[in-house]
Amino acid sequence: LGFFLLAAVSASYQWLALGDAAVFQRMVTASFDMAALSVELAIGLIGLMSLWLGIVALGEAGAKVTLAARRVDALNTLVDKMNAAGMKAEALPLDVSDIAGTQASVASHGPFDILVNSAGLARHSPALDTTEDDFDTVSDVNVKGAYFLTQAVANGLVAAGKPGSLINISSQMAHVGGIDRAVYCATKHAVEGFTKSMAIEWGKAGIRINPICPTFILTDLTRPTFADPEKRAWIEDKIKLGRPGEVEDIMGGVVFLASEASAMVTGTSLLVDGGWTAE
Repeated sequence: LGFFLLAAVSASYQWLALGDAAVFQRMVTASFDMAALSVELAIGLIGLMSLWLGIVALGEAGAKVTLAARRVDALNTLVDKMNAAGMKAEALPLDVSDIAGTQASVASHGPFDILVNSAGLARHSPALDTTEDDFDTVSDVNVKGAYFLTQAVANGLVAAGKPGSLINISSQMAHVGGIDRAVYCATKHAVEGFTKSMAIEWGKAGIRINPICPTFILTDLTRPTFADPEKRAWIEDKIKLGRPGEVEDIMGGVVFLASEASAMVTGTSLLVDGGWTAE
């Protein structure tokens, strides 16, 4: 299913004097310092270990990370590794497909200033062969789950009178179509829609919301696709940088949107697609 991340953060701004390296360094440090960040990171069934480097990036930035997932054994392994490395982490068993349970957990552990949600599901087939079960199963996670998780975090922020940054990991397929991906594309386009509406509604409360839209990411889950020479050639032809994405490529965007470096960014997508959608 993926993961979501929640955080509490405070930061200050620095003005940049052109050519002043010391001021620039202070601005960068203030923008990306996450020492005051309390993070909840919920990870589902897909790619627990493949997300490890990305999770570490947040922990190394100073964030206190709460990892949540259904796979408690793998969850505890990640938490132990982070704590052993001197980072601050804790575990929280959670099923992100359980809307009521997730909302209750967010309410009891929040408010959180940062949400990063990558819970996602795909069942690819030709549009003529789509079943109602496939449509509902994918939509329940990619749209319904994302919507109500984002809402839950926003409710906590509004009640506390706090600003925040809400990030949904979407897909480049939110901006294009794809063969055998009608349902998946529909759900990702829906995330773009509610993102823009929520940005309009919550902007005055200081709450920002943006999706990150990556291309094909090389993980254990996608290795069978890349092992097919025809599919790999198609992917690498579409990605103008000539390589598939890595988990670290996504996490750079996460750190940017989670930090004060993106304080004026809301209601728009961060495309991490290697130029796929440039055509």
